[in-house]
Amino acid sequence: MTRKYVGLILGLIAFFVVFFFTDLEPGKPEVSRTLAVALLMAIWWVSEAIPLSVTALVPLVLFPFLGVLDGKEVSTSYINYIIFIFIGGFVMALAMEKWNLHKRIALKILMIVGVSPGRILLGFMLATAFLSMWISNTASTMMMIPIVMSIISSLEENMSLKGVGHYSTGLFLAIAYSASIGGIATLVGSPTNLVFPRILTLMYPGAPEISFANWFFFALPVTILMLLAILAVIYLIYRPRESWDALDKNHFRIKYKELGPASYEEKTVLIVFLSLAFLWIFRAGITFDKFSIPGWSSIFGTPAFINDGTVAMIAAIILFILPARDPMGSRIMDWVTAKRLPWNIVLLFGGGFALALGFQSSGLAIWFGEQLEWTRNIHPYLILLAVVTLMSFLTELTSNVASTQMLLPVFASLAVISGNNPMLLMIPATIASSLAFMLPTATPPNAIIFGTERLKIKTMVRTGFVLNMTGILVVILVTWILGERVLGIELGILPDWVFPAGK
Repeated sequence: MTRKYVGLILGLIAFFVVFFFTDLEPGKPEVSRTLAVALLMAIWWVSEAIPLSVTALVPLVLFPFLGVLDGKEVSTSYINYIIFIFIGGFVMALAMEKWNLHKRIALKILMIVGVSPGRILLGFMLATAFLSMWISNTASTMMMIPIVMSIISSLEENMSLKGVGHYSTGLFLAIAYSASIGGIATLVGSPTNLVFPRILTLMYPGAPEISFANWFFFALPVTILMLLAILAVIYLIYRPRESWDALDKNHFRIKYKELGPASYEEKTVLIVFLSLAFLWIFRAGITFDKFSIPGWSSIFGTPAFINDGTVAMIAAIILFILPARDPMGSRIMDWVTAKRLPWNIVLLFGGGFALALGFQSSGLAIWFGEQLEWTRNIHPYLILLAVVTLMSFLTELTSNVASTQMLLPVFASLAVISGNNPMLLMIPATIASSLAFMLPTATPPNAIIFGTERLKIKTMVRTGFVLNMTGILVVILVTWILGERVLGIELGILPDWVFPAGK
């Protein structure tokens, strides 16, 4: 409680000090005023002085009064196609949960993988990561907890508590970490992923679209490499010390049979889900080096009018239309279920987008870039190392969505002033915001598994630090290998869309 009150007061002090006593750009007071709002929001977000979503509404009030942005312009930041990607993806996730499709998918993966210590670990990681690509990492983690608890109960009946406790610690950590890593692979997998394309568009209207496919083919290798790293680290540290004959090989098959045959509703949701994934991946076409596959949207007269938000809404609306087979005459998706949509995250998105728009229109982004002129002679990959490391460890302590929204405009300016494509820093920084494995407060999955009271903070910190450092290196490696091939990021070259007027 004290932290919140201190944060509330510090935020107000920072705002008034900058507002009254700072003039960053003589003749352009909106630059300093935008910084004042940014500091107020940053301190309130970090301290959670008031709910994060309420802090996100600050630009809606202050920007018009301070002459930074027109009220109508600010308002449009709070609803856009990125918001609809999130809403559509979440409706799909809620439908999967409503009809238990997510549990069937998880158990099926575990059936295929097997019941040895390493295979169980791998099975839970694959199931959690795959689900987290499409549903929230919180939901995927929560869904796995009862399944893993049943496994641990079976082990405790046949092995020493010490041996089971050691292995179960690794199992819980693997689930939490896989949930965060799986979310990296798709635009809808983590709220932070959707922050990047919108801020890029707000700051550079001429920038190329970052489609679902673009992101997927760049980020999936990060997910795969990190899953392998997590598997290696967890297995080496937490594998059971006793011989393993405690679990029947039919354990998962029995659990799967308890679900009964797949219902009509499950099959329907699965078909819509697979269709949505297909439409997202192949909408805008796929280009890798000189290899190219045209997107399905090209068959329409104006393919540029169709974006990933459009596709997400198609799937969501269909789920509300398709009937379920029950006496009540309900639909596959209903509004009672849809009310569970995290509208607070929608507002948080909007606040970040409004702040980014303020950075750009006021000239604060340019001012930051000028202050970072000294980085021009530093190698871009050293700058990238610093940015990724900062994001990875900062989000251990703060909201990763809030941190991403605050810092992406700064990183964009940093990239441009050093003569590089803004995406060189913005995309790795966005991915790094999901590389927080050390503290229970870092991510919801970490908090959930810590809440099981089966592991200590020092255990999470020790294991998480190794994976944080590994993740930083993996992100830099993938950017080096795939940055140009997948996203067209050429080192030391500023694309034309950064300065559309030819400045």
